[in-house]
Order: sequence, then C-alpha cells, then structure tokens
Amino acid sequence: MSLPVVTFYGRPGCHLCEEALEVVQRVRARVPFELVEVDIESDDALFKAMLERIPVVAVDGIEHAELFVDEEALLSALSSPHQ
Repeated sequence: MSLPVVTFYGRPGCHLCEEALEVVQRVRARVPFELVEVDIESDDALFKAMLERIPVVAVDGIEHAELFVDEEALLSALSSPHQ
C-alpha cells in the first residue's frame, strides 16, 4: 500500500504558508504521507492561479484546503481509504 501524497502550494515569505506548513508537519508526525512542496513562484500560470489562494493543500491530487489548514480535517482526509 502506497502512502498518500500531500501537495503543499505556497511561496517564500508567506506567513499563512508558514503557519499552514506547521499544521501539515504536525499531522505528518501522526499519520505518514509523502509531502511535496510546490513554490508557486516557479511557474507563471500556477502563480496567477494560486496567488490569492495560498496556502493550498491537496491530498492525492484533490484540493483539500486553502488559506487555512484544519488539523483534524486533514487527519480525517488522510485516514480515509486510498486507492
């Protein structure tokens, strides 16, 4: 069984991103998953699409949260069965 993949979209200097990443890391300490961090400044289209929404967190490719990450909701999403 493979680990779920959590993709974290953010950018350097974003205080909301820093706070959300702390939540993601706390969850990761409780439930194992692969974490992929994406700097939206690395892609112009991504930057335009997500600048007003970051941080954005996706679980296995499905957007789970934006602007704020709820620790319990993320735990719940990671605890559900994965394909």
